[in-house]
Amino acid sequence: MWLGWDVLRRPAALGASTEPMSSSRGQIMLKGAGISGLNPKALLLYFSLFPQFIDPTGGWPVAAQTGLFGTLHMTACALVYLAVGVLARTVLKTRPTAARAVTRASGVMMIAIGAFLLVERLAG
Repeated sequence: MWLGWDVLRRPAALGASTEPMSSSRGQIMLKGAGISGLNPKALLLYFSLFPQFIDPTGGWPVAAQTGLFGTLHMTACALVYLAVGVLARTVLKTRPTAARAVTRASGVMMIAIGAFLLVERLAG
């Protein structure tokens, strides 16, 4: 709830930075891949979803099947995140009112989710 209130109180302003980037694009991509790869939710996917699609008696070894599924999943995620990022940047840069609406909506949603979790915690 605090994060939502902070977003509503001080929304981020979109604009071009005058400071030069401290890292190259490759370093930024590598950092993002590392952070995403260390996400514990990714392990849940591998341990809960992939095993039902792996056939130990199939023609491919289990490690190859796991590698293929993992590569397909990472490729699909990369394409979706790239498309969302490019479209969001394009739309929000050209429409500042849309950027403000998205910021306000995200702040309200953070507060609503926090309130829901608080009520559930107090009730349970």
